[in-house]
Amino acid sequence: MGQPKKLSVDEIRTRSAQLPGWQLIDDKLRREFRFDDFVRAFGFMSAVALVAERMDHHPDWSNVYGRVIIELSTHDAGGLTDNDFRLAAAISALDG
Repeated sequence: MGQPKKLSVDEIRTRSAQLPGWQLIDDKLRREFRFDDFVRAFGFMSAVALVAERMDHHPDWSNVYGRVIIELSTHDAGGLTDNDFRLAAAISALDG
């Protein structure tokens, strides 16, 4: 399997418009999720971790109590790739 291909600006704009809740910030897809408490936030992170591991594509993220911030970018490609958008869609599906 080869290195993922960085998407063009037009591809990124088109695909990001199909991801409600996600923003383009500093050439990354970013979304903040809020939960009632730490346990729910951590459960969500655990579910995301399982999906990310299956995809072999891992997010940059942070967690403070009931807040989870996720940023996606493909470091090897130097920007956003199909993998980032596929993972963002899968994460969004987990949030219900």
